[in-house]
Formats: sequence, structure tokens, C-alpha cells
Amino acid sequence: MEKKTRDIVCVKSTLSERDLGILGSLRKFRLLTTALIRRLHFPSGGQSTPRGTSEEGSTPKRHATVAAASVATMRVLSRLESHDLVARLHRRIGGVRAGSTGVIWQLTSAGDRLIRQGGDEGKRRRYLEPSAAFTFHTLATAELAVELHELADNGAVELVNLESEPDCWRTFLAPHGAKQWLKPDLFAITAGGDFEDHWFLEADLGTEHTPVIVRKATTYQQYAATGVHQSEHEVFPVVAFVVPDERRKGTIEAALKTESTTRKSFATGMFRVVTKDKFSRFVAEGGA
Repeated sequence: MEKKTRDIVCVKSTLSERDLGILGSLRKFRLLTTALIRRLHFPSGGQSTPRGTSEEGSTPKRHATVAAASVATMRVLSRLESHDLVARLHRRIGGVRAGSTGVIWQLTSAGDRLIRQGGDEGKRRRYLEPSAAFTFHTLATAELAVELHELADNGAVELVNLESEPDCWRTFLAPHGAKQWLKPDLFAITAGGDFEDHWFLEADLGTEHTPVIVRKATTYQQYAATGVHQSEHEVFPVVAFVVPDERRKGTIEAALKTESTTRKSFATGMFRVVTKDKFSRFVAEGGA
């Protein structure tokens, strides 16, 4: 164990702030494609400066094109991979035609130890090849998080807080007195001008049956009824289901409306359904 600790300390001393930022992003979001890592940490063209600094410790080098940024991203990830800090999944997004941009990355156990070394980051995770369903949902959630960061980088909003799973999960006492979990995909606070917007975000891939969506919406209402969030923040977040297309949007909206008709205690006011292509504008406009 002492040798492993020494090895990690030695490796960590060679990493840049950007390297550590990439590892931190992989720990926070669990899975990221090369393209998402590029968008988070490798600016190009007119893109605003992302998190992390260059390997020289200065402002990150701005790449002339997305293609150049992609090459740099892959070069850094390959170096981290050679240190056994990150690993690529066998599955990739878009198949072989997607090239390196579709490669999916996760931390290794060594990468996890390095990130946690010297800090209180909770218990160590196990890093295995995840299922297809977990992979696609995790990446869809990460995509929303990246879009929030890009909105902040571009000055459209201020990103006050962003919590991913499991940090965004909440516990409360259900009406029957038992402990219950609320498990959003993301919790975010954005600000524009003098106003803050609070969000619970659900990345919907169109694969869950509507009764599952309704049960999830009911759990949100039960949590709102406790007043816990309101007592701390004065408002309850907008619950936004981010869906792939207009057809799915209509399906979920109809299911929520039907539930409110048959069950008077079910109020739809806290819920919004927005298609993925309109998500950034939706957040920038405060959910209007």
C-alpha cells in the first residue's frame, strides 16, 4: 500500500491542472466521451476558456479548430491512459466511424485513488465495464452538464452550483413515515441578473414507460411537500424532463396532465418538458 501511495504521489506531481481537471470531471460525471472532455477542457476558435489550465500552468492554449482541439484532447487522454489513470470502454458512441471523438472514458481505480489522495472524497468506487443502458443514460446526463458549463463560459448564465449523482440525491420522510429517496440526474442553480433559477434535471432517453415518469413526478411532489428545500433556498426547483424529440415531449406532458385530472393532489406546475435541442435556450431564459 505504501508503494502504491508513493507511486501515485510521483505520478500526481507530473500532472497539470488541466490533467487533474479531466480526472475530476470523470469522477464527477462517471463517463465522458472524448468529445465531451474536449468541450469541457480544450477551448477552440471562439469558445470561452474552460476549466483547468495548460500544461505550462497558464491560460489554456486556444486551438484554431475543433479538429486541432480533438487531437490535443486525445493526446492528453492517451498520456493519462499510459499512467493507468483512465480507461476507455469497449463500447463507443457512433461506432468506428465516429473515430476518437466517440471513445468513452472512465477513471481507473488508480485514477480514483489519485483524485482522492489527500482529500475527503468518500468511499472508493469500483470501475467496471458498465451496461449499455447505464452508459447511454450517464452520457446523456453528462451532456446536459456540459451544456450548462458552456452556457456559463459564454456568459449566458452564471452557474452557481451543479451537483451530479449521487450528490444531488435527497432523502425525506414519505407520507407513511418511511425514509424515501429522490434521485434526480442533476441539480443546478443558475443565475441571470438579480434572479436565481433552481433546477432538478432528468435526462430522458424515451425508454421508460410513462407510469415510471408519473411515479417519479409523484416523488418530486412528495419531496416538495416536506418544505426542506424551500426552507433553505426559499424556492423549489423546476423539474425539467429533457427528452429526445417532440413526440416524447407530448407523451410525457399528456401523462402528467392525465394524472392531474384523475388525482387532484397532483399538480403539474413544477414540471417542464423540453426537447434536447432547446435545452440551452430553455435554461438561459429561466425555463420560460
